[in-house]
Amino acid sequence: MAEDLGFLTESVKKLLKDTDYPGMKILQFAFDSREESDYLPHNYNKNCVVYTGTHDNSTVRGWYKEIDDLDKKMCMDYINSDDSDEENISWDLICIAMRSVADTCVIPVQDFLGLDESARINTPSTLGDNWKWRMTLGCFSQELIDKIKRLTKIYGRI
Repeated sequence: MAEDLGFLTESVKKLLKDTDYPGMKILQFAFDSREESDYLPHNYNKNCVVYTGTHDNSTVRGWYKEIDDLDKKMCMDYINSDDSDEENISWDLICIAMRSVADTCVIPVQDFLGLDESARINTPSTLGDNWKWRMTLGCFSQELIDKIKRLTKIYGRI
């Protein structure tokens, strides 16, 4: 895959087209109330990889706490939910990612676990406090495993 994040030059667009490499779509980048975004799922083509976030982003819960009210409203409008909240936003974005047309869907384990910004892996351009989060034994309950299996099957991500 090609990392085609941020400002895309014509040469990057040409490279993607010429090589047929899938591009990256990060849902946390989608909800900018100031503009239409290529990261919104209705703008995807099939040849892409969708993520709720990456190792360089906060968790979905951490991200949602940080964005402004207009972006939160856009996110709630997009997922068609007035009653979602910070504790459930991870599952809302997981479902959006899974139901998108993207050929591949990647969900960081921290989002499946509904963790906040304390589980962030990396903050780019910083030193000293990165790559420390570790998943603990037993954090996946049978209920959570069953939920992931059910959604994976529903959205055809098997």
